[in-house]
Amino acid sequence: MKVIIHGGFFSESSTSAETKKAKQDALLAIVKQSYQYLETHTAVETVVYAVSLLEDDPLFNAGIGSQIQSDGKIRMSAALMDGDTQKMSGVINIEAVKNPILLALDLQSVDDRILGGEVATAYARTHGYAAFSTEIPQRRAEYEAKLKATGTGTVGCVAIDKDGKIAVATSTGGKGFEIPGRISDSATVAGNYANQFCGVSCTGVGEDIVSAAVAAKIVTRVTDGQSLSDAFAKTFEELKPYDGFAGAIAIDAQANIYHQDSHPSMVFASFDGSNASVFQ
Repeated sequence: MKVIIHGGFFSESSTSAETKKAKQDALLAIVKQSYQYLETHTAVETVVYAVSLLEDDPLFNAGIGSQIQSDGKIRMSAALMDGDTQKMSGVINIEAVKNPILLALDLQSVDDRILGGEVATAYARTHGYAAFSTEIPQRRAEYEAKLKATGTGTVGCVAIDKDGKIAVATSTGGKGFEIPGRISDSATVAGNYANQFCGVSCTGVGEDIVSAAVAAKIVTRVTDGQSLSDAFAKTFEELKPYDGFAGAIAIDAQANIYHQDSHPSMVFASFDGSNASVFQ
């Protein structure tokens, strides 16, 4: 059993030492909580649990603390993929929901598993999700000052459970000041993908991740027999022609953990029950 999570990227120019330390401490606490949860739950249940904790922490750009788009509204996306059943579910540009990843879990059991925009929000309301503002004062101040917030932020989790089953979940509050209707990578197979061989969650610039189909390519290459490190190396090499900005975390069927970013510095933490690793 292992768990790895990420909390997006640090912005080296605008992230204070105090904020970096707070994010590292939060990730370490959440990854340990998530491993404890994994001991009595499935990989699917655990990745949803881990991402919901990240969504609830305003340090990260998902759920509470999500970025504000160019029209002043917050729209979030989240996805879940069960590597065993090969089902992916998610929401795109949903509004006023506290934990989009929980709705992604609910959608696992229906035929139309990925919903977007007003339809996603309406579905949430009719299925017991009360309206909830995820805006925090910091995001409003950034928006009103028309600053480029510390974007490229997303949260994600990959887990392998005691039965060797893999699952991945990813959630994002967007990049900030984007055109309403813009689609991120998080609720696509480019940013969130798993099967019985591997699971990958991505963060970074969504357009770059989609262009390289990062998560799907890594998982496909591992499925075809490449090691995690080789699959990452090949996929990240393909980002170089356009200086693609991406980071990814992964676990394979042998419970190997791997992470890589094309630009420093992705925030991540992992735990296997005894050894913890956190970005320093």
